[in-house]
Amino acid sequence: MVAPSLVLLLTLVVGDVEEEKYGVKYASTCEVCKVVAIEFGNKLSESKATHAVLETGYSHTKDKKKTLYVKSELRLIETLDGICDRVLQYNIHKERKDSTRFAKGQSETFGTLEGLVAKGVKVDIGIPHELWDKPSAEVTQLKAQCETLLERHDEDIEEWYFEKQGQISFEDYVCRGKALRKGEDSCLEDVIEVKGKKTKKKKSKGKKEKGETGDKEEL
Repeated sequence: MVAPSLVLLLTLVVGDVEEEKYGVKYASTCEVCKVVAIEFGNKLSESKATHAVLETGYSHTKDKKKTLYVKSELRLIETLDGICDRVLQYNIHKERKDSTRFAKGQSETFGTLEGLVAKGVKVDIGIPHELWDKPSAEVTQLKAQCETLLERHDEDIEEWYFEKQGQISFEDYVCRGKALRKGEDSCLEDVIEVKGKKTKKKKSKGKKEKGETGDKEEL
């Protein structure tokens, strides 16, 4: 059996080698939790408009329990389902050096390269053109890291959803409070640059609209 410290050391070494040799830099735990928080919030927003009422209990009894869908366990299950698959919609923006390198939409780098290809310029970056739109190694790994985080913190997410929602944000409770060690949460407040203008991501601290959370801004 390999000691945990040795496993961590091997992981760090492999990561350093891949970054140095292939330019691959996998997501930190902070970056993973940030993406999960964004996608969790987005999926909650997609289902907030319904006013459906769920009835649970045996059909032959009159003691059925009525629950609003927006506060139900079913909504939580449906929100969690497929979150990590949505991560595959992200791209790695290598021109950015902070956590905003993980974002949806084509990166400036590949946008420029596509423009050159459209003009008939032969571009060789060591990757076939038909694979340019495929998830990168970082994004594929991010999906796996997302699944691990959800598995490790499923109880924390449930506790936030049923007991803390409306009082504290998902980022503050799950990321800052449970998943990250002290000093690891700086990426949650990274500055996003849009067309030369700097826009600070809204802080997740403070109360949200009751029953909802998450930064709905896509990076």
